[in-house]
Amino acid sequence: MIPSTDSRPHRRPVAFLIALLAGLCCTPVLSQPSWPTAPIRFIVPYPAGGNADAVARLVANKLAAGLGQPVVVDNKAGAGGTIGTQLAAKSPSDGSTFLMTPSGVLTITPNLRKVPYDALGDLVPVARVSGSYGLVAARKDLPANSIPELIALARKDPGKLTFGSAGTATATHITGEIVHAKTGIKVMHVPYKGSVEALNDLVAGRIDLVYDPVAFAQAKAGKAKVLAVTSPQRHPELPDVPTMRELKIDVPAGSWFGVLAPRGTPSAVITHLAAEIEKVVNMPDTREQMLRFSQYPDYKAPDSFASAIREEFVFFKDLFAQTGMKLD
Repeated sequence: MIPSTDSRPHRRPVAFLIALLAGLCCTPVLSQPSWPTAPIRFIVPYPAGGNADAVARLVANKLAAGLGQPVVVDNKAGAGGTIGTQLAAKSPSDGSTFLMTPSGVLTITPNLRKVPYDALGDLVPVARVSGSYGLVAARKDLPANSIPELIALARKDPGKLTFGSAGTATATHITGEIVHAKTGIKVMHVPYKGSVEALNDLVAGRIDLVYDPVAFAQAKAGKAKVLAVTSPQRHPELPDVPTMRELKIDVPAGSWFGVLAPRGTPSAVITHLAAEIEKVVNMPDTREQMLRFSQYPDYKAPDSFASAIREEFVFFKDLFAQTGMKLD
C-alpha cells in the first residue's frame, strides 16, 4: 500500500498556531485606549465672567463633541493669573489637564516680576485660539469722548484719573501704562482680581478707564464708552472708533488667548487636540460668538504658536528694558 500523502492533519496545528500568533500580535493594538478616555480640564487663571473664562467655555463646549469627552473649565484666579498658570504647569502630563490663558501670564508678567513657573519651558503650546479687539473704555460720564480729549483732561490734573486692570503686570495693566507713557500723562493704576471686578467699578463710576476688551458688552449697552481700539484693525461693531495706530500712538496689539499643556504631554495628544481646536475655530458660528466678547478667531498650530510666544516674550523684555518700566 502506498502511504497516504495527505498532510491535512499535520497542517491543522500549524494553521491554528499562525492564527493564534496573529491574534496575539493584533490584540495589544486593538486594546490600547485612544485619547481622551476621561474628562479633560481646562484651567483658566482668572475668575469666571471675564473674557478668559468666556473664550475657554466657548471652546470647551465645542470641543467636547469632537473629543467625545466633557471639557471642564476650572477657574483658578489670583496673583494676576500666575496661580492658575503655576497649577497647570505642575499638573500631570497625561493629557488630562491644559491651560487656557491670555498672553500676559507668559509674555508680560514674567518680564516684570518673578513668577513660580518657567514661561517658556514649563508649558507646551498647543494652539492659539483668538485675538482681541483691545479697547480703551471709559465710564460713560467721563468728560472726554476721544483720546485727545482724554489726554487734555489728564494733563489738567495729573494723577487724578484712575484706570483698573485684571491685576498687576497683566496685559490690561501694561497696555494702560504704555499708553500713558507714550502720551505723557499720569493716571493712577487700580489692580483687581480680574476683569469683571474692574468693569463693575467702571460702570459704577468708581474708576475712569480700563484697557480691556471685556468692556465691549457694557459699551454696547450704553453703560460705558469706547475711546479707541488697541488692535491693528477697527472693531467690526464699533466702526467709528479709531485705532490707536490711526491716532499715531504706537501700542502693542490686543492680547491673544491660547491653550498650553504641561511639559511632557505626549506629542500625539498635542497634535490631536490642536487639530480639534482648529476645527472649532473654523466653525461658521465661532466668529460671531467670539465677537460678543470682542474677540476674533486667530488659530495658530503648535509650532507657529510656540514661535509667536517666544517672539512676543522677547519684544516685551526689550520694551521694558528700553523704557525702564518697572512695577511699583
